[in-house]
Amino acid sequence: MAVSSSPMYSPLHANAGNFDLCFSPPPRLLRLGSTSGPTIRRTEFLVLARKSGGGLASEDKRELLERYGLDPDEFLSDPSPNKARRRKDMQDTGRGKRTQQEDSAPPRTTHKLLQVLGGTARRKKLLSPKGMDVRPMMEVVKAATFSILQAAGGSPASLRPGRWLDLYSGTGSVGIEAISRGCSQVHFVEMDPWVVSDVLRPNLEWTGFLDAAVIHMVRVEDFLERAEQFVGKDGSFDYISVTPPYMQVDYGVLMDQLSKSPLVGEDSFVVVEYPLRTNMLDSCGCLIKITDRRFGRTHLAIYGPKWSQKKRKST
Repeated sequence: MAVSSSPMYSPLHANAGNFDLCFSPPPRLLRLGSTSGPTIRRTEFLVLARKSGGGLASEDKRELLERYGLDPDEFLSDPSPNKARRRKDMQDTGRGKRTQQEDSAPPRTTHKLLQVLGGTARRKKLLSPKGMDVRPMMEVVKAATFSILQAAGGSPASLRPGRWLDLYSGTGSVGIEAISRGCSQVHFVEMDPWVVSDVLRPNLEWTGFLDAAVIHMVRVEDFLERAEQFVGKDGSFDYISVTPPYMQVDYGVLMDQLSKSPLVGEDSFVVVEYPLRTNMLDSCGCLIKITDRRFGRTHLAIYGPKWSQKKRKST
C-alpha cells in the first residue's frame, strides 16, 4: 500500500459559540497496490462538540465556515453584521412582519342605495353600509309591509299615529319610513356603535327626524329583558319591527321572549322578517298572524289584533 508522505489527517479546531468545529484538511488520495489500481478519495467531514475555552476569533471562524461552504449564522451565536443590518432594515421598512394596517380590519364605508318610499320624507336617500354585515330590509318588502299595516289599521293612505319599536334597526330604514308615514315616535335598538354614529344618526339628521327618535345602543335580548328600564312606563308599542341578521338569532327563543314582553299590547302590530325553512307560530302572545308572504328567499310575517284582520278584508 502506497501512502503519501504527508500526514493523512490533521484536524483543525475552531471554537464556534458553544461548539468546537473540527474539519478535515483538503481531500488526499490513497492508492492501494500498484499505481494503476483503484483510487479512493477521502471526503472532508465536520464534527461538532460542546467545549468551553478559547478558539479562533469570530471573523476567523466566519471565514473558515464560509470556506467550507457553510452558513456561519447557523453555527455562530452572533449573526453577521450584514445580516443584522438587513434585519434592522426590514424592521424599519416594515418588511418581514405584518404591519398594523394588515392586522386590522379594512375601514367600513357607506353608500346611498336606500330611500324613503312614502310620506313626508319620500324619495330621500339613506345611507347603508357596504358589504353584508348590515342587511337592510329590501324595498319591495318594506313597501308591502307598510301597505299591509296601513290597510289593517283602516287607513290605507298612512299609518295610525302611534309609537314604533325598531328592533335590529341597522340603517334605521324601517323606523324612518314609519315616522315619514305618520308615527309620532320611533325607538331604534342597534348594538353596533359604528352603525349608530355613521349610518343611523346621519340618516335621522338628513330626514329631519332626529327629534322623533330614541336610540338604544344595546343588544336586543338585553333590551327585551329590561324593557321597562329603557322605555319607562309608557306601556306597549303600537308597532314593532323585527329584522334580525338571519343566521345570528334563534327565532323560537326571540319570538317567545317578545310575546311575553310588556312591549306587546292587545292592539299592537308585530312585523317579522325571517328566512326560508324557519317555522313561525300562528300567534305572538295575544296577537294572531294576519299575513305571511314570501319574497324570494325572504319571508314576512305580520301579527296583529283580531279586529285588524276584518278591517284589512273590508278595504
